[in-house]
Amino acid sequence: MKPVSARLLMSALCVLAVTAACSHKGKTTTTTTTTTYKGLGKDSVTSEVLKKFEPPAVDPKLKDKITRMLDMQSPGMGIIDSNTGRLFFSWKVTGITQVWRIDGPLKFPIQMTTGTDPVGINQITPDGKFLVLGIDKDGQENPGIFIQSTEGGPVEKLFQKEKVQARFQFMSPDGKFIFFAANDVKPDEYVIYRMELSSRKIETIFNQPGLWSVGDYDWNKQLLLLEKATGSASSEWVVYDMKAKTVKPIIGQGEREEYSLSFGNSSNEFIINTNKYSDFRRLYRYSEISSSTAIPTGASGDASFPDKVGKGFTAITPEMKADVDGFQMNRPHTRLLYTVNDNGFTRFYALDARNGYKAIALPKFPKAEHMYPGATSWDDKYTMIGVSTAQAPRLSYSYNWSTQKLTQWTLPSAPEVKLSQFVPAKAEFYTARDGTKIPMLVRRSPFCSTKPCPVIVHFHGGPEAQSTPGFSPWAQLFVEAGFTFVEPNVRGSDGYGKKWLDSDNAAKRLDVISDIEDASIFIRKNFAEDGKAPKVGVMGGSYGGYSTLFAMTYYAGAYDAGVAEVGMSNLLTFLNNTAPYRRSLRTSEYGDPEKDKDALIKLSPMTYLEKIKSPLMIVQGANDPRVPVGEAIQFKNALDKKGIASELIIFADEGHGSQKRSNQIIDIAATIGFFQKHLR
Repeated sequence: MKPVSARLLMSALCVLAVTAACSHKGKTTTTTTTTTYKGLGKDSVTSEVLKKFEPPAVDPKLKDKITRMLDMQSPGMGIIDSNTGRLFFSWKVTGITQVWRIDGPLKFPIQMTTGTDPVGINQITPDGKFLVLGIDKDGQENPGIFIQSTEGGPVEKLFQKEKVQARFQFMSPDGKFIFFAANDVKPDEYVIYRMELSSRKIETIFNQPGLWSVGDYDWNKQLLLLEKATGSASSEWVVYDMKAKTVKPIIGQGEREEYSLSFGNSSNEFIINTNKYSDFRRLYRYSEISSSTAIPTGASGDASFPDKVGKGFTAITPEMKADVDGFQMNRPHTRLLYTVNDNGFTRFYALDARNGYKAIALPKFPKAEHMYPGATSWDDKYTMIGVSTAQAPRLSYSYNWSTQKLTQWTLPSAPEVKLSQFVPAKAEFYTARDGTKIPMLVRRSPFCSTKPCPVIVHFHGGPEAQSTPGFSPWAQLFVEAGFTFVEPNVRGSDGYGKKWLDSDNAAKRLDVISDIEDASIFIRKNFAEDGKAPKVGVMGGSYGGYSTLFAMTYYAGAYDAGVAEVGMSNLLTFLNNTAPYRRSLRTSEYGDPEKDKDALIKLSPMTYLEKIKSPLMIVQGANDPRVPVGEAIQFKNALDKKGIASELIIFADEGHGSQKRSNQIIDIAATIGFFQKHLR
C-alpha cells in the first residue's frame, strides 16, 4: 500500500547548556540543565554504561505467559509468484523476522532465511527465480539490498555500507534492474541508483539535494515519479525523464501540503491523495491539460461529488469524515485500490481506472476491524488481502481478479491461548479542559483482583500516528495482568482530519499538551467505584515515551507510575542528535531549534525534572537512530543527581524499540512488573 507520505525524522551534536525560566499555562519552573552527550548509536555510549543498565532477569512465570502470547503468529501477507504458484512472506515465528515460502494454499511453510537480524522481502524477480531482500542489523535502520534464489540457499549482498540506508524502490518489469535510494553521498540526502542485476553495475539515476524516493514509474516511457519529503507529512513531486534527463515539477513546490501520488490511467493524469481541499484526505484525478478536460466524475458515477477543486483536479472519492488512508495503482494503471480510515477501522475499496474510476465489486469478507490490500503479482492476476479481527490473528487471502475467487493461504497460530478471552477495544471519549472530546480506545479487564481496577494509559508514537482497534496480544497481556488499558488519540493524532492532525505542530503543542493530564483527570473521576478513584499509570514509546516523560514531570502527580520507552527528554538535544535524514523533517513537527527554541524548552520534560513525584522506568535501545540513547542517559543521570529514584534499561542490540523476541519478553515483563508493583 502506498504510504500517505514520507514521514522521516539529528546528527553531529554540540555541547548544550540550557538555562530556562519556563512559564506555561500559569505554572512557572526554573531549571538549569547541562547536557554533554553527543551523537547517536551504540558508539555514543561506553560499555560500562551498557553494563550498568543491562536488561534485568525475568520472572519465569511471567516469561512463560508472555512467550505464549508472543508465540501467536500471523504470517506476513507476502507476494505471490504466478510462475510457480508460490507465496513468499515474512514471519516472526522463530523470534526474529525471516522470509518463508509456501508452495500452495495452506501447505507447509519452508524457512528461507535465518540469523540474528530481521529479514524482509522487497520483491520477487518477474521470472520467479530470485528474491530481493532487506536485512537490518541490531535496529540501526540501515538496511542493505540482498538477493537469494527462490529455491533457497545463500543470501548474497548487492549493496550495503556502514551507517548508510539503502531503501529498495522498485524492480524493472523486465527483471534487469533494481532501483534503490541511499544516503551514502550525504547523510541528509537520498540519491536514486539503478543496479543492473546481471553485472551488478550501479549507476546514479537522480542526484539532487533532498530526501528523494520513487513514488511510481512508467517503464515504457522511462519516467520516474519522484517525491521529495519536505516535512513530517509534506512533500514535493516531480517527473524525471530518464532518457532526456529532465525534471518536470508536478505539485507541492513551495507548499507545505500533504500529497501522495501515482501515475493515472494516461500519461497526462495523476492520482493524488491529499487533504489540501478538505479536512480529510481524499483521492483526486489531476490532469495536466486543463481544468476543462472532460473527466468523468465520482467513484461510481454519483453526481453527489463531481467537484473540481483546483485547476485540473477532480475528486474520485466522496467527501466524508474519514481519511483515504492509502492507495495503490496496479502496474498497468488500470485498477486503483484504496483504504479508508473510518474512526480507526480500515475499509477497502477498488476502482476501475479504465471506466471513469467507477467502483469495482469486491468479495464479501468476514466481519473484521481491518481489511486492506497487499502486493499484487507481476502478471496482475492476484492481490494479497489481509483481514484482521479483534479476537484472532490476521488472515491472509489471495484474490484472483479474473475468477473473483478468494483463497486463504496461511494459517495463524495461537498455541495454549484462549482467543475468546481477548477483550475488544471499545471506542469512547474523554473531555479535555476546553471541552474538546478526545477519542480513546478502552479495554476493560475482566481479570482485575481489586476494585477499582487500576488503569494504564498508553500514548501512541508519531505523534502523527493513531491507536486503532483490532487484535493486540500486547494489549491483552496488560488486560490479563489485571489492568484496564486505555489508548487516547490526543490532538495531533492521525485519522481525525487535517485540523486535528496539525493542532500540535511546533509551538501550537503548548495549547494542546494538556490532553495528557486531562486523560488522567477524566479516568480518576469516571472510572471510580464506590467513590474510590483508580490508580493510573502512563506509558508509551517514541513520541508516546516523550508524552510519558512530560506527564511525569510537568504534570507530576497526574499519574501514579510511568514507563517511557525510547522517548525524547530534551527536544533541543533530540533535534541536534537524531539521524541527519530525520532532523530536517522533524522540525516541521516539533519546531526549529533556533526559531522555536523557547517553545522547545517549555515542551522538554528535562525542564521540569525536579517536579517528579511518582516512580519512573525508562527503556531504550542503544542503536536507536531516531531517539538517541543519550536522551535516556541524560535524563537518568539528572534524576540521580537530584536523588530521584528511577530505573533505566538499555538494550545493547536494539534500536527504536524492541524487535527481537528475547528482548520483547524482557521489555514487556519489566513493564508489567513495574506497574504491578506501583499500581496495586
